[in-house]
Formats: sequence, C-alpha cells, structure tokens
Amino acid sequence: MKKSLFRIPDGIGCLVIIGLIFGYLGSIMGLPNMLNTIMHTAHDLLLNTVFYLMAICVITGALGRLFVEFGVVKLIERLLRPLMGPLFNLPGVASLGAVVTFLSDNPAIISLAQDKRFSGYFKKYQYISLTNFGTAFGMGLLVIVFMMGQGFYAEPFIGLLGAFIGCIVSTRLMQRFVVKAYPNYAEENVVEEAVETHREEEEQKDSLFIRILNALLDGGRSGVDVGLAIIPGVLIISTLVMILTFGPATEGYTGGAYEGVELLPRMAGKVSRFFEWLFGFHDPHLIAFPITALGAVGAALGVVPNFVAEGWMDGNAIAVCTAIGMCWSGYLSTHTAMLDSLGYRKLTSKAILAHTIGGFVAAIVAHWIYVLYALIG
Repeated sequence: MKKSLFRIPDGIGCLVIIGLIFGYLGSIMGLPNMLNTIMHTAHDLLLNTVFYLMAICVITGALGRLFVEFGVVKLIERLLRPLMGPLFNLPGVASLGAVVTFLSDNPAIISLAQDKRFSGYFKKYQYISLTNFGTAFGMGLLVIVFMMGQGFYAEPFIGLLGAFIGCIVSTRLMQRFVVKAYPNYAEENVVEEAVETHREEEEQKDSLFIRILNALLDGGRSGVDVGLAIIPGVLIISTLVMILTFGPATEGYTGGAYEGVELLPRMAGKVSRFFEWLFGFHDPHLIAFPITALGAVGAALGVVPNFVAEGWMDGNAIAVCTAIGMCWSGYLSTHTAMLDSLGYRKLTSKAILAHTIGGFVAAIVAHWIYVLYALIG
C-alpha cells in the first residue's frame, strides 16, 4: 500500500494544536499574563492542594495497611461477600477487590486479579468486568475524606451510595457486552481449578507495638507514592481546567493564580438546563469536575477548594461529585492499561462505554438521594 503524499507529520500536528491552544489563551489574557497565570496556578495547586492530598494519602495509606495487618480488611470482605452474587454477578471473593481499591487505587485490583488463587473463582466474562468493578471504588477513601475536609459530612456518603449503584450498572453492562461479543466466555473459566485463597496465616513473631509501627510506616510510605503519582495530573490537568473555568480578576488580567477565559462555563451555560435536571448543578462552572474526573480523580479534587470558596458547590454538588469522581476515577487514563494487563485489550471500548454510563447513573442517583435527604432533613 502506497503511503499518502499529503500525510501531515505528527510533529507538525502537535505544534499546530499547541499553537492553537496557547494562541487562543494568549489572545485573550495576553502572553505575559497567560504564562504568569499558568505558573502561579500550578505553584498554588502544588502547595495548597497537592500537599494536602498527599497528607490525606499518607494517613489513609497508614490506616489501610493497619486494617490489612490486623484482619479488618478480611472482616469487611466477609461481610460484603454475600452481596457480590445478587448485586454484581461476581463470586464472593470479588469483595476483596472492592476493599483494596477503595483503600488504594484502581490498578490494585489488577495485581489481585493476576493471582491464580483469586482469579480461579471467575468465569472469563466476570473476570474481564473486574476492570469496571474495581475502578468504581478506586481512591474511594481519599475522595470521601477530602470532601469531608471541605466541611461536608453526610453528602460524601450519599455520593458513596451513588457510586455503588453506578458500579452495579457498569459491571453488569460490561458483562452483558462481553457475553454478547464472546458467548463462550460465559462458560469458560479463567483457570482450570481454583486454588484456596484463605491460607493459614504465619505465626506473627513481632510484638504488637512493632506490628503497629511497621504497618503505619509502610502504609504511610505507600501514601507518599500515591501523593507523588497524582502531582502531574493535578498540576497539568487542573491548571488547564482552572484557566478554562475561571474569569479575569476584578481589575482585569494581572497574571495571578486562577485567572482564566471562562470557556467551560460559557459552553456549559448553553446546556445548563440539562445539567441542572441531570445532576442538580446550579452553576455551570461545576461541569469542570466530571470533565476532569474522566482523566484523573486526584486532579478533579484539585478544583474543589476553589469552587467551595467561590460558593459554587453546595451539598448536592458535593454528593454528585463524590459519586461521579469515585465511579469514574480517571477511567479514561487507566482502563486501557488495566485491560491490557489482563490480556483483553480488545474489549477496552466496551469497558469505557459501560463505565461512562455507570458514572452518569452514579451522579443521577446521588442527586436524587440528596434531594430526598434534604426533604427529610
């Protein structure tokens, strides 16, 4: 096959796109102001948002490791196990995946799924749906603690319930898509024979104090790793979202942090009735959160403090953003890698479609539960 003589090199295409973006921003803000705003916004996000998120990651990481060390995770897993079949059409051991991803992040379920002692309980169509199942709980503890840190307490748990419903929809939709495309996966096992997952624990030789200390320090260290991992997403994605969301300062463009061109609110304003009916959003700026959560929930959390300070976020918005933030949890940036590691990359588009629907369901459910909560309260 002959190559097209008119094919534009990738490098030129990249330069054109970058030029259009910065040209548009610079034409409105002025080039010096645009550059200063980018740097000041990224710097403020690093100091006041990323380090706050990292502190939460360290604390929740330490708490999660302590739960693992002293059997709390196993206890929760046993309590949740009876729900797996009726709600998610998954074996009982899948509850362990929900717990570990809630305490850490989406990819945690992949390392678990690659253990034959775990995957041996699954049919292939169930095994593939673990990508959707685990993603809906990813970084759940971090999201809830962060939202509570903004002064909201009942609303994040309403969002958790919404994310739970969205997870059911996403997981079962993915299973339906897989069986429809590959009917034989409904009967084929992932491995020939399941290996017992509950091995007898080795006798603990360390003292209680040393076990607690090691669990806290090891968990805190893993929290630092997560905190470092979210820095690029928060600084790059959130800075861009902030510039596209906020407007100029009262005295015009000065190059200060959080100035912008208000493109996203203007676009969202054209369909504001739709988002008000769907999510109960009363301000078009709020659409920036779910857009950012598509790529990284950590970056989406980065916009919350400023939105709360501006008075754009009420209890309903916190519940909805918690639900959609948890359920989507940056799935566009993780689903491909997760399915690739499981060996089913060809099903990525189906997983993304199912999870997109699940996220919308999570947000809608959280909105109407909050409405009911507000009426009762």
